[in-house]
Amino acid sequence: MDLRLPRVRGLLRGPRRVLATAAAVLVLAGAGTWTALASEEAPAVHVSDRALPMGGGVRLDTSYFTAGSGGRRPAVLLAHGFGGSKEDVRGQAEDLAREGYAVLTWSARGFGRSTGRIGLNDPEGEVADVSRLLDWLAARPEVRLDKAGDPRVGMAGGSYGGAVSLLAAGYDDRVDALAPSITYWNLSDALFPNGVFKKLWTSLFLNSGGGCARFEPALCRMYERVAESGKPDAEARALLTARSPEAVGARIKVPTLLTQGQTDSLFPLGQADAAAKAIRANGAPVDVDWISGGHDGGNRETARVEGRVRSWFDRYLKGDKSADTGPAFRVTRTGGIDSTDGETLLRGASAERYPGLSSGRRTVPLAGDTQRFVNPAGASPPALSALPGLGDSGGLSQLSSLGVGLSLDFPGQFASFESAPLTRDTQVTGSPTATVHVRSTSEDAVLFAKVYDVGPGDSRPGLPAQLVTPIRVEGAREGKDVTLTLPAVDHEWRKGHRMRLVLSSTDLAYASPTRPATYTASLRGALTVPTAPGVSTASTPLPSWVWWLPLAGAALAAALLLTARRRTSAPAPDPALAEVPLEITGLSKRYARSADRYAVRDVSFRVEKGQVLGLLGPNGAGKTTTLRMLMGLITPDEGEIRVFGHAVRPGASVLSRVGAFVEGAGFLPHLTGRDNLRLYWQATGRPPEDAHLEEALEIAGLSDEALARAVRTYSQGMRQRLAIAQAMLGLPDLLILDEPTNGLDPPQIREMREVMIRYAAAGRTVIVSSHLLAEVEQSCTHLVVMDRGRLVQAGPVGEITGAGDTLLVGTQVPVGEPLAEKVAALPGIASAEAVEGGLLVRLDADGSAPHLVAELVRLEVPVASVGPHRRLEDAFLTLIGGSA
Repeated sequence: MDLRLPRVRGLLRGPRRVLATAAAVLVLAGAGTWTALASEEAPAVHVSDRALPMGGGVRLDTSYFTAGSGGRRPAVLLAHGFGGSKEDVRGQAEDLAREGYAVLTWSARGFGRSTGRIGLNDPEGEVADVSRLLDWLAARPEVRLDKAGDPRVGMAGGSYGGAVSLLAAGYDDRVDALAPSITYWNLSDALFPNGVFKKLWTSLFLNSGGGCARFEPALCRMYERVAESGKPDAEARALLTARSPEAVGARIKVPTLLTQGQTDSLFPLGQADAAAKAIRANGAPVDVDWISGGHDGGNRETARVEGRVRSWFDRYLKGDKSADTGPAFRVTRTGGIDSTDGETLLRGASAERYPGLSSGRRTVPLAGDTQRFVNPAGASPPALSALPGLGDSGGLSQLSSLGVGLSLDFPGQFASFESAPLTRDTQVTGSPTATVHVRSTSEDAVLFAKVYDVGPGDSRPGLPAQLVTPIRVEGAREGKDVTLTLPAVDHEWRKGHRMRLVLSSTDLAYASPTRPATYTASLRGALTVPTAPGVSTASTPLPSWVWWLPLAGAALAAALLLTARRRTSAPAPDPALAEVPLEITGLSKRYARSADRYAVRDVSFRVEKGQVLGLLGPNGAGKTTTLRMLMGLITPDEGEIRVFGHAVRPGASVLSRVGAFVEGAGFLPHLTGRDNLRLYWQATGRPPEDAHLEEALEIAGLSDEALARAVRTYSQGMRQRLAIAQAMLGLPDLLILDEPTNGLDPPQIREMREVMIRYAAAGRTVIVSSHLLAEVEQSCTHLVVMDRGRLVQAGPVGEITGAGDTLLVGTQVPVGEPLAEKVAALPGIASAEAVEGGLLVRLDADGSAPHLVAELVRLEVPVASVGPHRRLEDAFLTLIGGSA
């Protein structure tokens, strides 16, 4: 982090200015503004992409990241989650590379650009692939070896990628450290808990993998069989267990950091608990971290978790004994809502040892008579607990910890047993248990057990983390005592609240028997809850600003009185540029902590009304820095940006004429598209009539039907168009779009191209930064090409693509291959190809257009036209020297 303040010219002229500076430093430091104000400081990371053969015709798409030239270093394999690709972990890979690791990422079989079928971490497929990747790393000269063929390597990954990390360590003893997150220990237990089919999550697995045909045939047959019967069979359970880390648990003997999500109905906390017990039994160090979020949403604490993973690898791969790997157990707890930004407040609790799921048990008596309830025909309507598949856009599970319930049980379809109001606050950390007696009119009963937090009065009960435990009770016709292990949670029941144990006959996320039945349930004792007494929450100190802010403010006031400095006024508007959307002159921005390294250096160009300008350049060219300066987010070191004649400064009023879409927009998923746009515009404080909502929607091509739907139902293309419409609100005269086609399929990309063209057609201006050169060539009228922070070329698209050594010769009649071969044999001609409408001719170093025309006339070729022919890609690579 850059701890320096921005350079202020003349700051050291005289003691009064020193005093003012000192006061400003105090205020900025106290206000928490010690941040990297200069932008984009980072060691250069070299990335090499290649397809590696895995045998059997399978090829994996990989990326290899290194930084610096520090000799041999440990390696890290980063695996992605199910339905994703290597691009999902690119940011973490770059960070680890800057920290001195050689990092290899890959798209698993059937995902991204990798070939092969999805095997759900088949030991002979995906797991064997990891061993081949380890072989490849062992041959790299920059990777540290423990011995010949054995690289020093750690593995990390989330969900599907976390499981393959664990499996790889069990099958290949060359893996030295692990940091899997939100993953499974036994996939059969995760998808078929207690013999009940988790139908919604399993179907989401199948669909996010691309459908049944993308999977190995055995997996496809297994899914179809279980989905049809609604009940997992022994063969299905055995198939998934064999592809689970538990199958090789006794062989995982390396330091392991297990991160698991509390809001996770797919892989709940019990999966990490089983992994921790097994790996610790092998004698390996194990730390456990329960994060706030999970597969059902919430905050996954990405920055904190990735920082802890780096420290874990520093300790166990680099051998850095001073690396702080954190406590043996940590759990994130919610502490209400921050009134300033609406974000959930998080705080950590920790222990010197992992308590497991049953530490510090205490009993809570429950009351309730024997109760009868039904399983309805078709198991419908089903009760509601979690909403699988909402992921990061949801976060609904986390609301239960704040007393906001989402669950729903239908009358007559559940039994309920309740405690008296609690006489003290009770923090439950782990899995509550209870024993009940169950009888059914059918041979088997399927029940869903959960414990609610019931507040005083008429408050709606909250279901902690929206979790339930399904259980299949076989032989229930004669009656049977059943011990229920409820979902593991970390939740505080406050004094005066009650605990309510509910047994429901249905749940939306699971398969229940479709045949109607009547169940009877009665208690066989109290509810037992684990309190984990060794886990303590760090006290929250008063913010430091409480102490020093008054002193700093007084110092600043005194300094201002002494110096009586006049604030520098912004440059006056330039009337000559009043109709020019953008003019950039001599723009430069240095990297932080550098006097001579530039992110952008001496860039000048001008954009006129009606243009669609493409901003092109390889990674590190300075495009994003330029856009940030244009939007007033960071301040240039030299040069000037004028928008319609006004100098751009942070907060400049002229920025109201600029609309921007950078790296996506955040929407409230439960609101409609139209409501999201209205709320956004209200937040700007401008009058509703100035929004021009309908015009923006018409240009973006969003229908009334789409706008009336909740955003969570939108496809990626619709989300992108909604984000563009948001940027267009107020019909800004200058629209800036940074990678607007990310994640879109070809038809959606074409629609986005038409949106940009329509917007500029009304006399407005669009600036678009994109890596899709073919799209830029079709949608943009002008280009600015940057490389290594400098302007390489600017001008109309046709002008930039016009130069080159390839000519298109138009002919009055079609040309056959024999004539093309004669032309290719001419001196000065490298090649000639017959194309529709004529010949495509490439000149060699001695060739020229006049010489070619003369030779064509001699050969009696009916020439109609001659002109340059070059794609934007060719021109781009030529301009930047092929370094893209």
